[in-house]
Amino acid sequence: MAKVHPFIIANGNSRVDASCSSTTTTSSLCTTKYLTSKRETFTIWMKSLVMQGNGCTAFDANGEVVYRIDNYDNKHSNEVYLMDLRGKLLFTVCEKKMCGFRSWKGYESNHNIGANKPMFQVRKSCRFVHGSKVSLYKVTMRSVSDCYRLEGSNGKSSSAFIVRDNNGGIIAEAKQKQSSSGVVLGDDVMTLFVEAHVDHSFIMALVTVYGLIRHQI
Repeated sequence: MAKVHPFIIANGNSRVDASCSSTTTTSSLCTTKYLTSKRETFTIWMKSLVMQGNGCTAFDANGEVVYRIDNYDNKHSNEVYLMDLRGKLLFTVCEKKMCGFRSWKGYESNHNIGANKPMFQVRKSCRFVHGSKVSLYKVTMRSVSDCYRLEGSNGKSSSAFIVRDNNGGIIAEAKQKQSSSGVVLGDDVMTLFVEAHVDHSFIMALVTVYGLIRHQI
């Protein structure tokens, strides 16, 4: 079976800003990454479109594929690649295990991963939140002192999760998708909400991590 490999860009900062329009003047240089000025909604399917194999596919509100992961015959790989529709590599997400504890690291390329610091790292910690026990994961960043929190349910049947910023505000939330008639779809199909001015590709990298945590990718 033919395989589609990621198209690797040497400069990880050369992403196209989704909020830049054709009306942008040449004196106004867009430097943000996959940001929009309004809340965005995505549909996440924990399958690859390549022979419906292992992976993940993200659709925007217009039903267009915007992000994908193609694992082919391998499920729960220790290293997966988040790409855009055209196969441009956005993040390499690696799972590590040391002394029985798992962690996940996100890199903006797949070159010299062992020698480079990850853009972000996710580690697990558990405590009670709002009276119910949830799985908590701390997301620390390489370039800034801020950190994020990934909150997921301990229930095996729930794929819902929330991403909070350093102040506890919700910047992204995933829920099981419902059809227009109110039918709840399977736990491998989710609706993802991303707040304004939040990097969609970074949130998708955290979706990737959560998929690895739940052995869905």
